[in-house]
Amino acid sequence: MIHNPVIDAMMQRKSIRKYKPEQPSEEVLETVVRAGQQAPFAHQLGSLLLSRKTEKNPFNSPWYFTICADLHRFELVMKERGWERGANDLTSLIFAIQDAAYMAENMVIAAESLGMGSCFLGAAPFWHKETIEDYKLPPHVFPLVGLSMGYPDENPPVRPRYPLEFHLFENRYPELDSETVRRAMQVMDDGYLAQDYYREANYMIPLKGFKEETYTFENYSWTEHISRKLGLWNRTSRYILTALKAYGFKLPGMK
Repeated sequence: MIHNPVIDAMMQRKSIRKYKPEQPSEEVLETVVRAGQQAPFAHQLGSLLLSRKTEKNPFNSPWYFTICADLHRFELVMKERGWERGANDLTSLIFAIQDAAYMAENMVIAAESLGMGSCFLGAAPFWHKETIEDYKLPPHVFPLVGLSMGYPDENPPVRPRYPLEFHLFENRYPELDSETVRRAMQVMDDGYLAQDYYREANYMIPLKGFKEETYTFENYSWTEHISRKLGLWNRTSRYILTALKAYGFKLPGMK
């Protein structure tokens, strides 16, 4: 594949969970945030919450961003124009999530180019009580994802990805046969086992009686781990609907 500094920074990116205590400069902060703002957008519906409370931040990172899908700010703009938002919350939230996601990825790439590391935290939407209280959030601001950032104090290997045959589908979505699926699984599992990722992290999701445990760290790898996540967790939509309601959103089926 083609190589240049931007591509190489993207290809070498990995999640960082140990950070040096050094606080990046204000110029670095402005650069990362401005790079995020320059991402493509439909309505510029992404905003950022920043914590520099290293002792409280996940992984004790110097910076912890909460990337928000922010309809409140745009509602203020519409009000100045004599408008009210007529688009329903679900449609509006989808566009806002798109904008916020583009922004978040631009920030990560910018940080990599400046010698920093980062780690996304996908559970941010569920911490609604703490987030609303800490940041005094108005309605219609939805924390999409958390993002720890700072100078790395570790250098983990780049994690595996699916092969292109299991990722890029031209013209139509194929019927993926068992052999193709297993080849893709093997790429992921062999890659993680070679890095001893789960043993070193001492991380195996317990089955808690759901099934009999048959895995050890000799064969427990990514596809079993991710299957347990989506097989065991959040088996109802109650948690995310509770969070959305707390952030002021009304979706179909919500009471």
